[in-house]
Amino acid sequence: MEFDLDNLVRNNVRELKPYSSARDEYTSDGSSMVFLDANESPYFNGINRYPDPHQRQLKSLLAGRYYLSTANILLGNGSDEVLDLIFRAFCEPYQDNIITMPPTYGMYKVLAGINAIENREVLLTKKFELNVEKILESIDTKTKAIFLCSPNNPTGNSFSEKNLEYLLNNFHGLLVVDEAYIDFANRGGWLNRLGQFPNLVVARTFSKAYGMAGLRLGACYGSEEVIAVLNRIKPPYNVNELTQQKALQMIQNTDLLKKQVAEILTERDLMMQQLTKINFINDIYPTDANFILVKVDDADKRYREILKSGVVVRNRSTQPLCNNTLRFTVGTPVENRKLLNVLNSL
Repeated sequence: MEFDLDNLVRNNVRELKPYSSARDEYTSDGSSMVFLDANESPYFNGINRYPDPHQRQLKSLLAGRYYLSTANILLGNGSDEVLDLIFRAFCEPYQDNIITMPPTYGMYKVLAGINAIENREVLLTKKFELNVEKILESIDTKTKAIFLCSPNNPTGNSFSEKNLEYLLNNFHGLLVVDEAYIDFANRGGWLNRLGQFPNLVVARTFSKAYGMAGLRLGACYGSEEVIAVLNRIKPPYNVNELTQQKALQMIQNTDLLKKQVAEILTERDLMMQQLTKINFINDIYPTDANFILVKVDDADKRYREILKSGVVVRNRSTQPLCNNTLRFTVGTPVENRKLLNVLNSL
């Protein structure tokens, strides 16, 4: 199906002249300059100057790692901000719609509500797979984007490459693949295929494998044309200086990342084995993420019991197809033994 980005962009965004900040108009070349252009405090404390609005160092690092151009990358205040920007750039309030596949990350529905966009929900199958036929049946001329999470939250499974390719080739809008948990999966994700699909957008976060949830840093990867539209409407200083500095430091520590991911995967496998011995757990779902979804006899009761024993897990029973399910994040070996001891004591 032919893809025309210009037809997706909201009229007001297409005609918008973006705000030009002081740091857009002058970029330091490394020489010693006196900055009297941005009404900042002149007293140096490490954060008295505005941050780079385009996060050039961070983007350069990520571009090199994933063999992309910096023009393919947008960074934001967590992945929630970059997802919100997609709504604001491409979805006309009270007119357009998006499609989501519950059970999935709940923020897609919230963002649709905030932006007054119809959210058309197409349930996953009982095996938590995409129902491609029903997704395509739900599309009309006002469908601007399909949002899916792979590996999916809260189910943990990844969606087949074949199904995603079919959607990309048969949908005129954007397919937004949220890869928050991709570092824990045994597949490489979709970044290396951006050049093949102009309607593919990949969202990632530094909150999970990278261990930077408190920094609030997310990334959006897409064609230069899609990223240019999003840059037009993003706040000028959406990623603060401390986040940029700390992220640069932590992203370059690849040995620590590999070590921690490997430990989580080892612990995940051990937990999966031990959970089979818990008599009130009826099902353990396959997972490519850093969490495990299980079906229990009475989720509300078990949640309260586990909480009373000093461990906080997530009750996902309110989600479609997830009746009586609990979600366990994989913690440290000590934390995981604590959870297993609690479960065995019930």
